[in-house]
Amino acid sequence: MEKRDDESLIDLIKRGGVFRDIEGADPEEVITSLINVIRLPSPVSRDQLLKAVLEREALMPTAMGHGIALPHPRNPLISDASGQLVSIAFLRRPVDWFALDGEPVHTVLFILSASARLHLHTLSRINFFCQQENFRNLLLNRVSGEEIVRVIADAEGAWEKTGAS
Repeated sequence: MEKRDDESLIDLIKRGGVFRDIEGADPEEVITSLINVIRLPSPVSRDQLLKAVLEREALMPTAMGHGIALPHPRNPLISDASGQLVSIAFLRRPVDWFALDGEPVHTVLFILSASARLHLHTLSRINFFCQQENFRNLLLNRVSGEEIVRVIADAEGAWEKTGAS
């Protein structure tokens, strides 16, 4: 069976994992803590990934508002789409991530993509969900990974029935 390069958000989250009580007093500490627990695809090293993500954050903070940040490397560090992932991290304490709305970040959705096109595809799906108040409330209330996946599965299933993506 051939692997699609535009995997569902569910598959990316299952690969990346859901983490709780990620420590950090600022974005750099949070990113460092998260990168230390994520299972990375080879040949990406933690040091290489950390450097790339912090360089991206230095250009512009990735806080999108509503207490959510989307850190990611500026350029792909992997070429195999099967290594892509999205990790959801609930922070132990909210962190000032310099969001335009001024809200501290309580949840991080970390993105690792194999190409700019695939990154934008993943980002558009994440953005869709993060614009929904009910989804943001799931994150705010730190529901289980299973509940997050169920909500996304329901939406992605509806998209497949209508031909949307």
